[in-house]
Amino acid sequence: MGRANKVVLAYSGGVDTSVCIPYLQQEWGVQQVIALAVDLGQGEELGPIQQKALKCGAVESLVANAIEPFVKEFAFPAIQANALYENRYPLSTALARPLIARLLVEAADKYGADAVAHGCTGKGNDQVRFDVAIAALNPDLKILAPAREWGMSREETIAYGERFGIESPVKKSSPYSIDRNLLGRSIEAGPLEDPMSEPPEEIYAMTQSLDKAPDAPDYGEIGFEGGIPVSLDGKVLGAIELIAQLNELAGRHGVGRIDMVENRVIGIKSREIYETPALLALIQAHRDLESLTLTADVTQYKRGLEETYSQLVYRGLWFSPLKEAIDAFIQKTQERVTGSVRLKFHKGHAIPVGRRSPYSLYSPALATYGADDRFDHKAAEGFIYIWGLPTRVWSQQTRA
Repeated sequence: MGRANKVVLAYSGGVDTSVCIPYLQQEWGVQQVIALAVDLGQGEELGPIQQKALKCGAVESLVANAIEPFVKEFAFPAIQANALYENRYPLSTALARPLIARLLVEAADKYGADAVAHGCTGKGNDQVRFDVAIAALNPDLKILAPAREWGMSREETIAYGERFGIESPVKKSSPYSIDRNLLGRSIEAGPLEDPMSEPPEEIYAMTQSLDKAPDAPDYGEIGFEGGIPVSLDGKVLGAIELIAQLNELAGRHGVGRIDMVENRVIGIKSREIYETPALLALIQAHRDLESLTLTADVTQYKRGLEETYSQLVYRGLWFSPLKEAIDAFIQKTQERVTGSVRLKFHKGHAIPVGRRSPYSLYSPALATYGADDRFDHKAAEGFIYIWGLPTRVWSQQTRA
């Protein structure tokens, strides 16, 4: 742990990050704390949060509107990579961390701070993501993590804050730990720590339960250019609006609920609930469009890199040489991933039911079994002989 005079703190307005402000000053001798709240489309007014930081003792309180770069620079590349950690979680929370880290480093440079700080505890993934990303962007910056070191319980943390005028929650706090941004929500802790316990309906906010979802399906056609979603039902939309509209459409049909036990970076298993309606639907559509526009070998090779990509993002290595190299490969593959995919939204599913592209590799004349068949069936026998030759030779040798 290093000491610092001026610190930029990633600030959410919650108990931990609020207590971080007086704690840094009183216990660690920090002279000035600059709070930085980041708007990632979490749907809450950040004005009161900005004022709360000042009441807690921050010398300056900053609010960064980062919704558009969050979608364009982090979510869209992840969609191009079909990024699903452990083949299930589309990284809605993990994708926000390198952006927040970048904003912290930029603010530290602008205000001449010698350190940055966050309110992460010692058991979660976010401490890894922040620390590694910050070190990659500016290895000379000190990184302070008070909540990882202060050893206080939740009650003790609240009591500490009250000593410095930080109001305790008026109502009994929720047993759940919830993180939200435009891409989705993550919910953990409380009763969810029992992996056999069914999540109560009250924890969900972006998705409808299946029993209340419409009985009739809805359809949506998503247009892509170079692997980037650009339109819905033929209407070109801005990045934020497209995600927002798809969240509503997919969420209404219960799409995007994930209940999983995942492997955290630090080696423990954690039961996590996610809601990611638009993000999951877009990955489904994008992967389907790739099946039409990429050759078989590129598609199959890309699948392995997608898994590596997802692990890198989850583990905090967004700013790393391997991630940068994989980015270059993925960008090359996306040059002809242009077209549209029709999704059927129904009872928790976003099902691709149609696709088209000016770069389609699908040939009706080769695929048909009808009278228009142009495939040379006679060529198949020679192909099979050559293709199976190594197996035939092996079989002859083992029987000799």
